[in-house]
Amino acid sequence: MDIETKIELIRRPPTEEIVTEEELRQLLETKEHPIAYNGWEPSGLVHLGTGLMCAYKMKDLIEAGVRFKAYLATWHALINDKLDGDIEKIKKAGKLFAHSWIALGVPENKIEFIWPEEEYKELSYWEKVVKVAKNLTIARGRRTLEIAGREDWEAKNIAYFMYTPMQVADIFHFEVDICQLGRDQRAANMVAREVGEKLKLWKPVAVHHTLLQGLVKPPVWPLPKDATKAREVVSSVKMSKSKPKTCIFIYDSPAEIKEKMKNAFCPEKIVENNPVMEICKHIIFREFRTFKVERPQKYGGSEEFHTFDDLANAYREKEVHPLDLKNSVSEALVKILEPVRTYFEKNEEAKQLLEFMRSVKVTR
Repeated sequence: MDIETKIELIRRPPTEEIVTEEELRQLLETKEHPIAYNGWEPSGLVHLGTGLMCAYKMKDLIEAGVRFKAYLATWHALINDKLDGDIEKIKKAGKLFAHSWIALGVPENKIEFIWPEEEYKELSYWEKVVKVAKNLTIARGRRTLEIAGREDWEAKNIAYFMYTPMQVADIFHFEVDICQLGRDQRAANMVAREVGEKLKLWKPVAVHHTLLQGLVKPPVWPLPKDATKAREVVSSVKMSKSKPKTCIFIYDSPAEIKEKMKNAFCPEKIVENNPVMEICKHIIFREFRTFKVERPQKYGGSEEFHTFDDLANAYREKEVHPLDLKNSVSEALVKILEPVRTYFEKNEEAKQLLEFMRSVKVTR
């Protein structure tokens, strides 16, 4: 595969940013199979964002010849008080995550799942943590707490300040060339790029993907005119497993999907910051070449759209009603997630893990 095709795969949506594309090109020219990673705090069920959006980028990078390491960061979840800090529950959540991506079509033989229980046994890892920490001020460490889904004022114990040095040390300990994470992890990746040079290691390329907005109405609507404040408001309603009504889980039944979509925030004529339109843009048109919006004949009958832009233009012109859009998106998601439901019905371990996590209270 030529370099341009590889770059197109890595750039493919939901990729939102590459830091930098020139460095990515140089990497691909000098290394046939670079290493990429993404890391997650295992902490409950998997929704469309953690599931489909992350699976898309795993598949894209694997197709581009990249070795992908999926890091099930149980210790980070412990620091962040996920699942009440119960490490055994967290480990089970990690196993559920792995099954979830396989159910979504990530090739099991081409992805490496890694765990801190093995990686952190080496003294060399903790040496990296200390070196990173020595190059990170307390103020910078506090600001980067957004990577843990926390505000800076929430750092109530020393463990929180270990979070960023550990995450940055992970990158170098796992020999990562490409940090492929959600845009909420950007702060840690920028630290890694700076520290990598200072420690005479390397500067990893960062590939950030879009985060799906939750299905609820933002607390401030219309959004503030100030761009920074608007981003903060939208970020506050990102899809979250600890708020089940804001998200669709990949294991949801057809009835659950339809009920959640029926109640989803979907302002008429507005495309931007509309969670239903986001699902269309990042998932529906990723899965299907044609998206059919079903509607009664008296309102013009069903209409097929071949690109997201065509759908967006029709929605802005009120040619597509929010209810018809939501109903059609529901049907598409039911179809997309059918393999997941089948996988969890047939795989006994996966089924038991799912039943267990459904019985556990998700704290964050």
